[in-house]
Amino acid sequence: MAKLFTRNKLTCMAALACLGTVVVSRGYATEPNAAAAVEFEQRVRPLLAQHCWKCHGPAKQEAGLRLDSRAALEAGGDSGPAVRRDAPEESLLVRALAHDGDIKMPPDGKLAPEKIAVLTNWVRTGAAWPEYSNTSLEDAGRESILDHKPAPGETDYLWAFRQFPKSPSDESTAATSIDSFLDPELGRHGLTPAPAADRRTLARRAYFDLLGLPPSPEKVESFVADPAPDAFARLVEELLASPHYGERWARHWLDVVRYADSGGYETDIYFRNAWRYRDYVVKSLNDDKPYDRFAQEQIAGDEIWPDDLSLTGSYVMPPEKLAHLEARVGTGLYTLGPQIHESNMDAPKLDYERLTDCVDVTGSAFLGLTLGCARCHDHKFDPISQRDYFSLQAIFAISKEVELPLVNGMEIADFKQFYPRIISVDEARRAYRLFEQRTAGRKLTDAENEERRALRDKIAAAVLELPGAAASSPGDKFDGLMEIPTATVLGHIEPQLVPAIHILQRGDLDRPKSTVEPDLPRVLREATNFAGPLSPATSARKQFALWLTRGDNPLFARVMVNRIWQWHFGAGLVTTANDFGRMGAAPSHPQLLDWLAGEFVRHGFSIKHMHRLIMSSAAYQRASVFAEPGNFAKDSDNRYLWRMNRRRLEAETLWDYVHATAGTINLKLGGRPVVPSLADDELSALREPWQWTVTADPREHTRRGLYVLVRRNFRFPMFEVFDSPVNSVSSARRDVTIVTPQALWSLNNSRAFRQAQAMADRAVREGGTDLPSCIRRAWIIALQRSPSDSDLSSAVELAHTLAAMQLRPLDAPGPDLAKLPPKVGSALAQVCLAIFNLNEFMFID
Repeated sequence: MAKLFTRNKLTCMAALACLGTVVVSRGYATEPNAAAAVEFEQRVRPLLAQHCWKCHGPAKQEAGLRLDSRAALEAGGDSGPAVRRDAPEESLLVRALAHDGDIKMPPDGKLAPEKIAVLTNWVRTGAAWPEYSNTSLEDAGRESILDHKPAPGETDYLWAFRQFPKSPSDESTAATSIDSFLDPELGRHGLTPAPAADRRTLARRAYFDLLGLPPSPEKVESFVADPAPDAFARLVEELLASPHYGERWARHWLDVVRYADSGGYETDIYFRNAWRYRDYVVKSLNDDKPYDRFAQEQIAGDEIWPDDLSLTGSYVMPPEKLAHLEARVGTGLYTLGPQIHESNMDAPKLDYERLTDCVDVTGSAFLGLTLGCARCHDHKFDPISQRDYFSLQAIFAISKEVELPLVNGMEIADFKQFYPRIISVDEARRAYRLFEQRTAGRKLTDAENEERRALRDKIAAAVLELPGAAASSPGDKFDGLMEIPTATVLGHIEPQLVPAIHILQRGDLDRPKSTVEPDLPRVLREATNFAGPLSPATSARKQFALWLTRGDNPLFARVMVNRIWQWHFGAGLVTTANDFGRMGAAPSHPQLLDWLAGEFVRHGFSIKHMHRLIMSSAAYQRASVFAEPGNFAKDSDNRYLWRMNRRRLEAETLWDYVHATAGTINLKLGGRPVVPSLADDELSALREPWQWTVTADPREHTRRGLYVLVRRNFRFPMFEVFDSPVNSVSSARRDVTIVTPQALWSLNNSRAFRQAQAMADRAVREGGTDLPSCIRRAWIIALQRSPSDSDLSSAVELAHTLAAMQLRPLDAPGPDLAKLPPKVGSALAQVCLAIFNLNEFMFID
């Protein structure tokens, strides 16, 4: 057929027709391993879809050739083999991509070198095609949902499902930046951009954005004095390298995935291993784990990277096994949802609640879609049917919660070896209880006193004999009283016990209709040319995760870059971060959103790269205080980002800030949740005191807010008054309220006052015993700037007034604060408390 055309006018049809049949022999184009499957889904398949399927896909097969499924690849076309197993470099496909000879594909110009390299390497390594990636559409004859075109003046409510206008790899970024998208919009709307923020403001903004902690005054001064043009870029790199970066950004993600340490409802059952998932998120972010891998691990770590911790003749655990263990811990995401205790008496109901939570959190977190409406009926606004919803439930039907040992067989054998010591502890305790029963209600004899001492000694000795090196998780030393440390993760139900998933009449479990198989919603299949169903069901989560994270999935990258933007600016380009559907907000800057998503994909889904990109923009570095009346009249919500948004710090960050300023913060990383002490009135809402068992070591009470126990039925009081989210469902964005209980906590709570005392003690230690000097130092510590003359005079006057009133005596003042007269020390502590309540303390410009 190629002879019908001149050399210079080959069409794509002729070029591809000449590629012909693929030669397949035993072992060729076979089911790939996990790494090859990921490579195919994320890199090979999107290129085939973009450059080949228009003429050689489900709707059209020029010259009899299809390149959209394994079967079609094996069948080939009209003109002979395209791929040679015996000589891959001589394959017509490889030569056509290289424009080597008469056959050139595409005929209108070579692909980018990196694309050619991906496809060529695929051929060289066997052109493997996962069995489940059959991408020809069964219903290709039906009109596509995405064929809908909005009427004039109507918003295209399907925008989020449509492919990027250009492939990210085709667009040069040399002269492109965030500001090149934002600045024309400012001009179009007649908005004057705010000037750049001063360096002190910029340093505070960067520290709280990336670490959730205040900079030291010395760090700020060093940055302000650095004249180098790359000073801010170097500061950003320093912060991204901090282990506290992962803690700050984990808090954002944990909101999205409705993290909690308990199940909620009446009994609020406790999740003893939830913290392992929290620490997994912190580590993943610190490692800059690619977001696609991060998502794959949480959805299907056990299916993509199945492994165990078996040893092979050595105590050294292979690194790849630890990486696979980490991936499995990520699936703990699906074990943290709300749980009704009594549902365990009704297995079908329990399964239904679990699967509903799995679909809802997956849709919200990874797809930015509110899917729950389709549980009872076809979605009224978005193209999601009931069948779509229950097909998503079927993806998780074979999954169940399991306890995964985090130690190897040798350590489990050690546990079994020493188990009799646990028995000895228990028996010693029993003996002591029996003694107490025998002697209850009377005075002990000398012999009985001696017997009681002996029994107590026996208990102490038995406890001390327990081995102290039992592994908990990599890096930890001990895990409770000789228990085998585990993570709560996803595993598989026995195949014969997997429940059938039915479409339910009005979502009623007692009114089942037809059964469904694991599959994607039709609109998402059409958006990515994926046919489904996801078969076999034993790897449905794996297939779903690999599809979800493909570079040509229009939702995956858009949703996450919008979240990152929101967490930097306070509002996303799409303000409804969990709802990219019809009832959600349209993007304020759609081209910018798509470009950012393309950058995300191009740079290997690196979240840290997105930080660098966003924080280097003029938009990010603008001042937040900018009084331009015309701007407020035209864009009072600052949708076009003519200034930076001023933001109130979140509850946990305020907690961290108070303790950091006081010098009491404990920056220890990871581990079980911390339970700080509370006042009696704060504990009154608890049903049982043991539900808030205070951590014994008081040094733990000043850990970062991320580590404070998260009960669904009893939220930490300080966090609740400062708008911590309802964590029974995914939280896209925290509310910001200004209510009386906030002032009551920050002015009257005994913990706040103790921290103010600690701050005053620090101020005396660093500033001297002269009252104005102490106040000046406190101001610098807290706000990273010297007080103005007006600030200082007002604060000193307040201190003198408070000293005369003698309102709050000190509670065990520190050694430096004790150097001041008690009245003056108390007044200084109250001035520090007042500083905690300044807007400048609670808000970041």
